[in-house]
Amino acid sequence: MPDLSPDLSKVPVTIVTGFLGAGKTTLISHLIRAANGRRLAVVVNEFGTLGVDGDILKGCAIPDCPAENIVELANGCICCTVADDFVPTVEALLALDPRPDHILIETSGLALPKPLLKAFDWPAIRSRITVDGVIALADAEAVAAGRFASDLAAVDAQRAADPSLDHETPLAEVFEDQLACADLVLLTKADLAGPDGLAAARAVIAAQAPRPLPVVELTDGIIDPRVVLGLGAAAEDDIAARPSHHDGADDHEHEDFDSIVVDLPEIATPDALAARIEALAASHDILRVKGYAAVSGKPMRLLVQAVGGRVRTQYDRPWRADEARATRLVVIAEHDRIDPPAIRTALAG
Repeated sequence: MPDLSPDLSKVPVTIVTGFLGAGKTTLISHLIRAANGRRLAVVVNEFGTLGVDGDILKGCAIPDCPAENIVELANGCICCTVADDFVPTVEALLALDPRPDHILIETSGLALPKPLLKAFDWPAIRSRITVDGVIALADAEAVAAGRFASDLAAVDAQRAADPSLDHETPLAEVFEDQLACADLVLLTKADLAGPDGLAAARAVIAAQAPRPLPVVELTDGIIDPRVVLGLGAAAEDDIAARPSHHDGADDHEHEDFDSIVVDLPEIATPDALAARIEALAASHDILRVKGYAAVSGKPMRLLVQAVGGRVRTQYDRPWRADEARATRLVVIAEHDRIDPPAIRTALAG
């Protein structure tokens, strides 16, 4: 006689966090392909109204992680909209038949992970899921260059001279909060950083993390799934050990950052668009540009991913007959650096 009793085991959830362009989508794409029989579901939280990462991941769907198991939540931080978005999404995934063996959550690059971690205490899901681990991705090349770390001695000296100075930027707070919440740090783009850069990045992480953390280097998101899945951290029961700059606050704000969507006609060449993005990053301190472009005379859609002035493009799939050939780019920057007319003019060339 078959066992009809309900499965009371909790579904493990892995939170994948990391700064803009650190390689979260690349990692999850690899984990989908390397599922090896494990049924996966994915929740992607985008910053901005144009979803890109969810579309990329759906293109990687396989029987163990079909497209309907990949859910995109755009234009809203899931840790700020727990009741409206996050909980119903998780409940819908848990109701799938067959039920996922593991859920991956890709946060926005600007998300603070601790408020999301607290959401797992929500009564509707508390008894049904557990946070298997929080994985923080860090761009080794960027960290080695000191973009998310301060010279503490120099800061202290300047503050002593002028107590009104505040050198703690929003970007640094995001980076430090992601480290503080992590169970494992993945240093991405190891090939670009080189041995000296990797050593420098490890030193920064060791100095910034509130406790010793395992650090693993990787390139192109390739890693044995056993390293990142199955950690058994039960992080929802360990929140107090994960300090945040925003502890004690009722919520957290995202007005430090803003995004716009830029619509353009077909472009002449990928190189010309990349040059315009590089110039824009230099002139307006743009953090991230991502989206798609239509290239004149090319039947394939061009995927565009830029972190600062580093631009990568690749043709990802043919344009479908039912979609317009157009160029749409999301541009993300700190709030006071968003100048829509100037950005659109710079990208239009």
